[in-house]
Amino acid sequence: MGCCDNKNTQSNCCSSTRDVREQVRDGYAKIAETGSLVSACGSTGGGCCGASALTADELARKIGYSAEQIRNLPEGANMGLSCGNPTAIAALKPGQVVLDLGSGGGFDVFLAGPKVGPTGRVIGVDMTPEMLTKARRNIASYRQSTGFDNVEFRLGEIEYLPVADASVDVVISNCVINLSPDKPQVWREIARVLKPGGRVAVSDMALLRPLPPQVSQMVEALVGCVAGAVLLDDYRQMLIAAGLSDVSLRPKPEYVAALASFKDPLYQKIAEALPVGTTVGDFITSLDVTATKR
Repeated sequence: MGCCDNKNTQSNCCSSTRDVREQVRDGYAKIAETGSLVSACGSTGGGCCGASALTADELARKIGYSAEQIRNLPEGANMGLSCGNPTAIAALKPGQVVLDLGSGGGFDVFLAGPKVGPTGRVIGVDMTPEMLTKARRNIASYRQSTGFDNVEFRLGEIEYLPVADASVDVVISNCVINLSPDKPQVWREIARVLKPGGRVAVSDMALLRPLPPQVSQMVEALVGCVAGAVLLDDYRQMLIAAGLSDVSLRPKPEYVAALASFKDPLYQKIAEALPVGTTVGDFITSLDVTATKR
């Protein structure tokens, strides 16, 4: 059941869904406009939206991107909003159609483009016009450096993708699905747009155990890819319910560990609200998610 399918709770539920979506949209619009995380999180650096002493490039290297990949990106495409490297687990091939959910400044789109080559296509979808503007400005630079005209960016919400049925070979996403107020609908949409045999390769955030209420209610944590995360078992069930198979969820604790060790302000604030004797890494993990459409 989607968030607004129950008539008895439709008004309150839909209002809450809109509120969450607007909070996220506003936060990421500020990031796109400033080129940093200052406006959204009150500090600078890397992290899904939790800034730190790590720069965006340093964080990218710690979660698996190579220095060469980062160096060859169009200017400003990497804003430090990643929690994993979905293109590394996607096994992309020439000629494939790839869809990036919540593509932001185009970081993973521009990395996936050369992998699928001139006969392939990479489509980025984002609900924040400011992010789309930023990404589209960099298409010319990407074309000049690669010689490929195979990427595009579309305005849309990941719960209602502007993509045809059974038209995509691989869906990727980087630290975005956890932000959705209706995650089951996102996974139904992923299953809809994938071709039979198509694959999912997603990096996301998940919970190892429930967060204390005071953490879940932090707006900073919501935009920071924390408060919207769900438990691993619930995450797995969403994929299965959407009709996906061969589901694999692989925790990647190094992302949270890196932000905690570099005294990320958001993660410090979360740590202060946790029970004595526990750490952020006891509750939150980055996750590599792979699955296949039957």
